[in-house]
Amino acid sequence: MSTPIRWDPIRELDGMHEVMDRLVEESLSRSLARTLWDITSEPGMDLYQTDDAMVVKMELPGVKPEDIQVSVANGVLNIRGELKEEKEEKERMYHLRERRFGSFSRSVTLPSNVSAEKADAQFEKGIFNFNVAQGRRGQGEDDCGSGKKIKAGL
Repeated sequence: MSTPIRWDPIRELDGMHEVMDRLVEESLSRSLARTLWDITSEPGMDLYQTDDAMVVKMELPGVKPEDIQVSVANGVLNIRGELKEEKEEKERMYHLRERRFGSFSRSVTLPSNVSAEKADAQFEKGIFNFNVAQGRRGQGEDDCGSGKKIKAGL
């Protein structure tokens, strides 16, 4: 007489997960999945804190400094820009076209102890760096509501 095997619903779900993965892979081609990902993707960003500043670093390869707008309003850092497409030449026949063009926008809520008046933005080698000074909690003015526009220097 054989020993009964206990039913494990988690094992059943794992099997269904594998079947669904195969179904999605087969029904969507790799290029279509990549296109959908590129349409919804945003520039990569790092946000970290040092002893005296909040730092934002964002990857913006191919974007010109004059095409970036940076502002701080109501405690929110707003970064907007555009990667402009090269003038399309009619005699070109593309075999593959993966580069992304168009507008982007990212917003980051800043801590209440930062000072937008002491902000600095730099753009070098396709990396946007934004530093905003911070004080100790409970000290200094909260001037992030100022609506300050910040120019990204070279």
